[in-house]
Amino acid sequence: MKKQQGFTLIELMIVVAIIAILAAIALPAYQDYVAKSQMTAGLADIRGGVTAYEEGIQAGTNTAGATPTAADLGLSASTPRCSAVTPGGTWGAGNGQTIACTVQGNPKVTGTTLTLTRNASGQWDCGITAGANYNTKYNPGGCN
Repeated sequence: MKKQQGFTLIELMIVVAIIAILAAIALPAYQDYVAKSQMTAGLADIRGGVTAYEEGIQAGTNTAGATPTAADLGLSASTPRCSAVTPGGTWGAGNGQTIACTVQGNPKVTGTTLTLTRNASGQWDCGITAGANYNTKYNPGGCN
């Protein structure tokens, strides 16, 4: 009597089916993870400008009516996650100063704008203007 070795076709098909099911679940979850991480990276790219903006407002040494550039805030005009970094408002005291990042990367978040806005109490709030394929589950922590 000869001993049989190897896998049967049915066993191989079951393994392939299991791998296909796992891939169908894992790939969309991974894409969502990548989209959220790109939004968080975009926020991190502009967060450093808040300190420079605040310092300029508090010091009062800058021209009160002038709008700062990204370079004035120590930021790059674009980054790997932000196709454009755009400050708004003026160096003058008060509120309404903004720093915006137009996110690029994953198609689910490309074109979405992250904006840090200074309110009347001097706090910086994070807001999002959604792009075409955006879902709120990609919001970084603390952003609405």
